[in-house]
This record gives sequence, structure tokens and C-alpha cells, in this order.
Amino acid sequence: MMELAVPVCLWLILVLDLVSRVAGNAEGDALNALKTNLADPNNVLQSWDATLVNPCTWFHVTCNNENSVTRIDLGNANLSGQLVAQLGLLPNLQYLELYANDISGTIPEDLGNLTNLVSLDLYSNALTGGIPTTLGKLTKLRFLRLNNNTLTGQIPRSLTAVMSLQVLDLSFNKLVGDIPINGSFSLFTPISFTNNSLNNPPPAPPPPIPPPASTSSGNTATGPIAGGVAVGAALLFAVPAIVIAWCRKRKPLDPFFDVPAEEDPEVHLGQLKRFSLRELQVATDYFSNKHILGKGGFGKVYKGRLADGSLVAVKRLKEERTQGGELQFQTEVELISMAVHRNLLRLRGFCMTPTERLLVYPYMVNGSVASCLRERSESQKPLDWDIRKRISLGAARGLAYLHDHCDPKIIHRDVKAANILLDEEFEAVVGDFGLAKLMDYKDTHVTTAVRGTIGHIPPEYLSTGKSSEKTDVFGYGVMLLELITGQRAFDLARLANDDDVMLLDWVCIIFLLCISQW
Repeated sequence: MMELAVPVCLWLILVLDLVSRVAGNAEGDALNALKTNLADPNNVLQSWDATLVNPCTWFHVTCNNENSVTRIDLGNANLSGQLVAQLGLLPNLQYLELYANDISGTIPEDLGNLTNLVSLDLYSNALTGGIPTTLGKLTKLRFLRLNNNTLTGQIPRSLTAVMSLQVLDLSFNKLVGDIPINGSFSLFTPISFTNNSLNNPPPAPPPPIPPPASTSSGNTATGPIAGGVAVGAALLFAVPAIVIAWCRKRKPLDPFFDVPAEEDPEVHLGQLKRFSLRELQVATDYFSNKHILGKGGFGKVYKGRLADGSLVAVKRLKEERTQGGELQFQTEVELISMAVHRNLLRLRGFCMTPTERLLVYPYMVNGSVASCLRERSESQKPLDWDIRKRISLGAARGLAYLHDHCDPKIIHRDVKAANILLDEEFEAVVGDFGLAKLMDYKDTHVTTAVRGTIGHIPPEYLSTGKSSEKTDVFGYGVMLLELITGQRAFDLARLANDDDVMLLDWVCIIFLLCISQW
């Protein structure tokens, strides 16, 4: 009996292996069809080897635990040629990024089969023809960017059924006809359709009628003090490869106009809505302390529920009309209206009155990386390593977009675990742009007063005031150490035990001890 069991087991293993290879080949064949149809002068697809069964080993391809393709990252890769229908054979694909290339031809109807697709980025190519009606079947789609192509025809009304859409950009094409005004399109504004021959822009939803206003105050403060040594970050955790891309070059609109608060105008700037003060007072139960999500140097953040039932985070700047608070408000509105990426916190709207400055963001269900690491309840499981890896890559993509995809580039200057937020899928979202700075591409740095959070400020920035992308890379490295160890970057509690209060110093000592033992 034992003699029979061994060959039977081996036979089963071979059959299972064959099945997995056949399944793997289906997706590999689809990607190879795409490679065959594209011209690749920079050999970015060199690793896409048709003789390899598993495409998950190829560069620019990401897979899930079942070795099924979930992401294709080929933005700004100098590719030309055409897309292929076989892309519709990737059942678990969530992100298809082929922006800023020179891809021509039409958008395949078969992309409508990608029912798990979250983001479709085909902007800044040379695509022609119409927008496939089949895209209306993508019920999980949150980001649809087809702008800066040569698409023609009308916007398919089937797209209005995609209620998950958060970002829609069909601008700078040759679309004609009416803009659908029902369904999801009621959330979008004429700027999404600029430079088309479209008319009948979607109307703004009517404002709710809340009860009379009241006010409350809040104050907290944090300040920058010192930096540390970056060696530990590089030694303990290699920085993930960052996606390089070019940002669509468009001069940002000036969002600053003031009106009496009681008029409550429904003014939109791109995707940004101008909320009335009364709306946000009602949403937050008049800024009740029980709804406070967090506190920062410029004010407090409250959880709120809007009249349509959606949850939001309302950031209320301090009531004192300080120059720093005004500048911080202006910076966040301007920068976030310019930078739109799934790994950057999406500013939903703002409120501006003679006495109040408020920013409205989507509510992040899983809080911040810092809260997940150090403030979870006993019933909550710690972050597993797959999630931590996903967080590190997502934060890197967000920062890469700010540095390499925006013109002028944006330097965040306060990258830390507390400013990396997590959505319902634990996708990392870089937030809090209050200290951000713009930097022209021809410049190597910008000199400013030192700003940031203790433990996250690079030594050279602290000593010279010169800030650049390296400032964010340093903060990102410290954030990785927080993600790995669960420790704070600066912790006075360690001083009581005669330990180093700076996480970087502590890591360096641990590393040196390990080296000495080795």
C-alpha cells in the first residue's frame, strides 16, 4: 500500500503543478501579447520572458499571493504601439498604468472584463477612437484618467453607473456632445472635460439646510528640534523602487476668493467643493470633542458625516489668524488640488470664512500607520508583513509622484508614520501637506526655515536649511524604521531607561552590536 501511495502522491503533485502552470501561462500569454504589440526602445520589458511560466517574476508586474497579476506599472516608459484585447484576460488586475507613453490605436473593449480594476491610467498617449461602453461594467473603478489623448465620439452613458469613481479626467480630447448629468457624473465638474466640444456640465448638488452655527476652539503645538543619522534606515530596509513619471503640466488655478459666510456658495474648483461652515458644523456635531481624530501643530481633525451619508475628516485650523495657519491652509489647498494620485490624500473640499479655515478629506477607515502600530486595541491584530510591505510601496509611489510627476516638484518635508494614512484596503495614502514646498526642476534644493517633526529631520537640512527630495527620502527611511520596529522616531520614555531617545541612534547601536557579534 505504501509503495502505491508514493507514486500516486507524485502524480498528484505533477498534475497540480501542470494546472498551476497552465493558469500562470494564461496571464503570461496576455502580457507577452502586449509586449509583442509595443515598441520598447529602452528595453523596460526585457524581463518579460515568454519562456518563464510565472509573470510575477517580471519587472513592472505585481501579483497577489495566488500569483495572479494585480498591477502593471508602465507609466512614462517611452513605449509606442497599440494595446491588445488580451489585457481583458487578467481577472484580478487592479491597476493598469500606461500613462505618459506614445501608445496609439483604440482602447480595447475587452478592458470591460477587468471587473476588479481600481485604476485605469491611459492619459498622455496618442489613443484614438471612442471610449468603450464596456468600461461601465467596472464597478470597482475609482480612478479613470484618459485625458490628453485624441479620443473622439461621445462619453458613454454607461460610465454614469460606476458609482465608485473618485477621479475622472477626460479633458484634452476631441469628445463631442452632451455631458451626462446623472449617476456618478453629478460628482464631477466641467474642468474634467476641458477642451472638448461638450456642453451641459453636471450641476452641483443642492446644499443642505442645517441649523444655526456655533463655534469651538482648539489648540495644540508641536515643533521641530533635531535630526538623526540616516545610516540605520539604509542598512535595515532597502528603499523600494520608486515609480518614475511625469506630471501633466498645467498651471494650477488660484482657489482663493472670499465671500461672506452666510452666503454659503456652492463653488467648485476642479474636484474640490467649497463647503459652507454650517454644513461642516452639523457634520461634526459642532466640532464636538468626542469626534476628534487627531491633533496637530495647526489645529484638530474631526470625524464627520455629511448630509449624503459619507464619512469625512474635517481639519480645522486654529482660530487665531496667524500667518503660519493662513500659509498652511493656502499650501494644502493649492498643492493637493494640483497633485492627484491614489497614494496621495485626496482633498475633497474646503471652507473659508473670515473666521474659519477648514479642509475636508475622505475618512480613512484604518487611521494612520502610527495609530495602527502604537494605538491599536487588544482586539486588533498587529499589521502583518504583507501589509507593511504594501504600505512601504504605496508611500514610495506617492512620494515619487510628488517628486517626479509634478511640475514644479513638491517636497513634503514631514514624511512620518503619522502622516501615512490607510484606507479600507490598507493602501497607503500620503497626507498632511501643510509644510510642503514647491521646487523647480532646474533647482537642486530650496532654502527655507527648518520645519518638520523631531526625529524625522535630516541633519543637513537642520544645519543648512536646504530642503530637497532627499529631505523626504530621509523621512521615508525613518518611517520604514517605525514600520519595522513599531517604535517612535523620538521617544522621551526611553530616556528613563538610559536608552537613546532617537530611533535612528538606537537602531545604529543595535546594528553595531549585531555586527560585533557576527
